Amino acid sequence: MMKKLVRVSMMYMILGLVFGVYYREFTKLNGFTGVTQLSVLHTHTLILGMFFFLIVLLLEKNFQLMKHRNYKKFYLCYNIGLGVTLLMLFVHGTMTVLGYADHAAIAGIAGLGHIMLAVGLGYFFNVLYGSVKD
Repeated sequence: MMKKLVRVSMMYMILGLVFGVYYREFTKLNGFTGVTQLSVLHTHTLILGMFFFLIVLLLEKNFQLMKHRNYKKFYLCYNIGLGVTLLMLFVHGTMTVLGYADHAAIAGIAGLGHIMLAVGLGYFFNVLYGSVKD
């Protein structure tokens, strides 16, 4: 089961690096020099994806988080929330580079992604608190 955490961390690492290349090449190709959400997509993916799950891996090794009844809820909520959030950063950033106006639907969906991410973090701390022994 711990290999699942290694795989998801590696997946976010690959995705983060791809997003970094996409940002550099897409803005260069379009001659864009302004501010875009794409500039933070790379770091968000690496920190909230790769590094976060590497930390979860270390905590799992010491505290057996996966045995907690809310672990699956944490894992699903967090990954769905992060996926939606990253997707909206990608869409919004790409639209900005292409010169499209902001759209309220993108902000709304990104907000839902952030809410799911927050719920996932709530479950994570519930799992961590319940797994750590005094």
